[in-house]
Amino acid sequence: MFHRNAPLTATGRLRLARCVVDDGWPLRRAAERFQVSHTTAARWADRYRRHGSPGMHDRSSRPHGSPRQTPAGLEAEVVRMRREHRIGPLRLAARARIAVSTAHRILKRHGMPALATLDRATGEPVRRYERSRPGELVHIDVKKLGRIPDGGGHRTQGRAEGRRNRTGTGYAFLHTALDDHSRLAYTEDLPDETAPTCAAFLTRATGWFAEQGVAIERVLTDNAWAYTKNTWRDTCRDLGISPRYTRPWRPQTNGKVERFHRTLLEEWAYHRPYTSDAERQAAFPDWLDWYNYHRPHTGISGQTPASRVTNLSDQHT
Repeated sequence: MFHRNAPLTATGRLRLARCVVDDGWPLRRAAERFQVSHTTAARWADRYRRHGSPGMHDRSSRPHGSPRQTPAGLEAEVVRMRREHRIGPLRLAARARIAVSTAHRILKRHGMPALATLDRATGEPVRRYERSRPGELVHIDVKKLGRIPDGGGHRTQGRAEGRRNRTGTGYAFLHTALDDHSRLAYTEDLPDETAPTCAAFLTRATGWFAEQGVAIERVLTDNAWAYTKNTWRDTCRDLGISPRYTRPWRPQTNGKVERFHRTLLEEWAYHRPYTSDAERQAAFPDWLDWYNYHRPHTGISGQTPASRVTNLSDQHT
């Protein structure tokens, strides 16, 4: 990589060297012509004589030997423990009795990716995918969320009083349909997650996405009881949607909607202390509108979900 103010690139060095070696120019004339020092011209001419054109490129500054580098046997042991136990530099350093920074360098030297990028079950890198157009695949899932009693829960009243207030409040079941390509989301707070409730939600979600110009082709769910009943399959058939299911014990397959629910909890449900469930629910439409139309999404290079749906951003005010 060349410095932005470097007078010579690899091509310029080759031209200079050929003027001196092949055409017989004096060093000082070549140095003046290419606006470099006499010693620089001599260095590149000498390297051209010894190595030819390949010698015009920068050499690595890495030393030929590193006498204090960690022994190969110890490095192999660190790599083995990482693969077998899937632990990070801190715990590897404790087991191998080396510095944490040394463990980190060993992992980096052997091309071991960060644990966050691996599937914990298999240790293999997570394979990410994205559908090519809106509606091609919609992820559906339910998030169970405890309701807030009137007067507030433990976040506003303390744990003892919040525990007493919580009696009989029940749970909210947040049903979400999220488009794989655009991350556009539709969510409803429903009283349960039975088959009729899930099927009715799909019908309303399909209508909402149609209003946004998105025709749902496939839906992906887990293998929960409600999604395996004929009620769900018949609704999918009537809507012209193909149902798909994740593999058992593989929630990562439906990870986009799982990640949306985590964002929902962090930025809406637990974002501030609410004094009642009604107050929290009243804040939800504005948050969902912000998520769909205004919030930059890191999973799609900082775009908003609406910007990935044809003309949707321009229509929204």
